[in-house]
Amino acid sequence: MSEVFKDKSQRRGHGARGKEATGRTKDSISTVSYIDELAHHDDNARMAITTENTYQLGPNKRMPVPAVTDILKDVLTSYLQEEKYEVEWSQKMTKTICEVIRARVKELMIPRYKIVVLVHIGQLAGQSMQIGSRCLWDAANDTFASFSFKNSSLYGVATVYAVYYE
Repeated sequence: MSEVFKDKSQRRGHGARGKEATGRTKDSISTVSYIDELAHHDDNARMAITTENTYQLGPNKRMPVPAVTDILKDVLTSYLQEEKYEVEWSQKMTKTICEVIRARVKELMIPRYKIVVLVHIGQLAGQSMQIGSRCLWDAANDTFASFSFKNSSLYGVATVYAVYYE
């Protein structure tokens, strides 16, 4: 503990927990920490948006799985059709494809759904691949769409999860 804080705690009448010569701790006395510097606060913090309850228990419009599957097919085919697998390229392309798919799915204007997009790109080298995912799921309202693409040197798997939130 620095000398400044020791002096402040002694002036305010707060004792510090200490050890006697025998190694036992003295009775505990509450201490208060004081910091002279002001904490850094974000001046551009967003205001919290308060919305009223709708008391809506289910979606008015569900995610159209065939339309989302068509989006996945179109994006994966257009971005990966003529490409050869490279590690650095696939890392960047995975992020790009995710952003494009998310934007195209959000254009469908599906209200009250959280959209999660996963894209996997890997090298085809005669191996087998299984991709699994787990989450808390409401079978009545939540849904997903998936599409797999292969060319001579790589594979791509894109999955879009639409999770209803109340």
